[in-house]
Amino acid sequence: RQFAAEEWDREEARKRRFHLISMDAYERHKKFVSDYILYYGGKREDFRRSGENDKTDLDIIRENHRFLWNEDDEADMNWEKRLAKKYYDKLFKEYCIADLSRYKENKFGFRWRHEKEVISGKGQFSCGNKHCDEEEGLKSWEVNFGYVEHGEKRNALVKLSKSSLQGYINLKEDPTLEKL
Repeated sequence: RQFAAEEWDREEARKRRFHLISMDAYERHKKFVSDYILYYGGKREDFRRSGENDKTDLDIIRENHRFLWNEDDEADMNWEKRLAKKYYDKLFKEYCIADLSRYKENKFGFRWRHEKEVISGKGQFSCGNKHCDEEEGLKSWEVNFGYVEHGEKRNALVKLSKSSLQGYINLKEDPTLEKL
């Protein structure tokens, strides 16, 4: 009788082990949580995690992005800054793309081009304005771009190819601009 009980326990343990091994990690986790709730009591909501502090790679890049990186920025880098720097290194930094949607408030946004825009010629062979695809009458300008980044005032000299057909901004009137 004792031998039969031990043999039955051994067979049950083998079946349980096989059942657990056949599950993927998530199914096994759900089973263990269910067993825990059954044994100790409680609610399943106690095990739900809050996703409010979760960040995607894009969120991290936006938080740590810099228009221009220098040696001082690279000295003390955690993984978030390294991710943003890796993204920055993939950008093409010859011509800029401009966002002129708030030109009446004298606010301009500049960003570097990515591979798809370089291949299509956006910003160099067509207008550098984000909302314009004009290819005729382009002029290249070297623009002193002043901006505040992470509480620090910075300046950058950037190239911008702009259509002279656009009537809402005339870069010639700004004395800080130089024509290339």
